[in-house]
Amino acid sequence: MPDSKMPFILIITILLILSACERNTTAEPESGSWAAALKNGSGQLTAFYVPAGGFAWHDGERLTGVTVDILRKFAGWAEDHYGVAVDLDFRAEDDFRTFMQTVVDAGEGVIGFANVTITEERKEIMQFSPPYMHNIAVLISHDSRPALERLEDFGVVFSGLTALAFEGTLHETRLRKLAGDWYPGMPVEYAHSNAEIIEKTASGDTYVAYVDVYNYWRAIEAGAPLKRHTIGDEAAEQFGYILPHGSDWGPVLHEFFAHDGGFLNSETYRSIMEEHLGPGLAELLIP
Repeated sequence: MPDSKMPFILIITILLILSACERNTTAEPESGSWAAALKNGSGQLTAFYVPAGGFAWHDGERLTGVTVDILRKFAGWAEDHYGVAVDLDFRAEDDFRTFMQTVVDAGEGVIGFANVTITEERKEIMQFSPPYMHNIAVLISHDSRPALERLEDFGVVFSGLTALAFEGTLHETRLRKLAGDWYPGMPVEYAHSNAEIIEKTASGDTYVAYVDVYNYWRAIEAGAPLKRHTIGDEAAEQFGYILPHGSDWGPVLHEFFAHDGGFLNSETYRSIMEEHLGPGLAELLIP
């Protein structure tokens, strides 16, 4: 006589398997992810940054600047467009290399900004937002130094000087390349901020350095005795926010930059640039 319990046991087994499959397909999104924020209606985005005048600096108690305000506009757009309240947790990191590694090694819910140049090499270890600004890297010295007319004269014009670099940046790479090509054995000294580079280079005929054009522009406006050697300009640069590889905040950040004909084409973007950098410099750097 057949066992009457067998069909019942079989049905229970099938139901348990189906239930397990359902739970597997509706797994909770990773904590800190955009998917989790979208599901919950809110989320936190931890924003690491390297302090820089005009871009990320404190006006009294309030953190402000170009890159800070753009990120706040993103948070506002996310709430308006998706109904997601994004809490921005800003965290300063003065060391550029530590900043970069912190973001690269992070999990979901982390973004970084420090006017990081977008390069193919860096794309191998991190994710970039669309560019938020163009840049020109400029070669500078004290104003008393003769102008460099040809790159091959680098070792002659800057004989006796020390290359001053912000360690771990493309500016260091550029300086080392010039020195390697035209001034082998040129001493290299490290600075800990762009402000330090400007201050030391302007203090006397001792250093040659690369800085971003906005640092040079502001220093000249403040009366610093600096000379720009235009033969050394590197103009094909773009800055972007950085995220860990695989972060699902990347696509929604791309969506923000593309909305309504492109954020960089908006009056809001121009207003942010002009407020923090001034109309002249903003015009130079707006794509």
